[in-house]
Amino acid sequence: MTIKFSEDIVPLTDLKTNPGRVLKHASETHRPILLTSRGRGVAVVQSVADYEAAEEERAFMRAVIEGLSDIDTGEEVSLDEARQRLGLD
Repeated sequence: MTIKFSEDIVPLTDLKTNPGRVLKHASETHRPILLTSRGRGVAVVQSVADYEAAEEERAFMRAVIEGLSDIDTGEEVSLDEARQRLGLD
């Protein structure tokens, strides 16, 4: 995801003045909006669907990293053992 600085950085006063426009922009572009106050970032606005998708992706990546770490430390189990532990046999 690429942030377009000319479009995706919005002063907090713009959100107060026209919240619908800011929320619509975030939803349509699928990019987060950086809210600023006195030139500094204070918050990020993002659509719920995009937030949930990003959280699912982060959870998946954490699980992959954990699995790779288990392999590195010799903590892996065979497919048969995994099926047995999960009651899938």
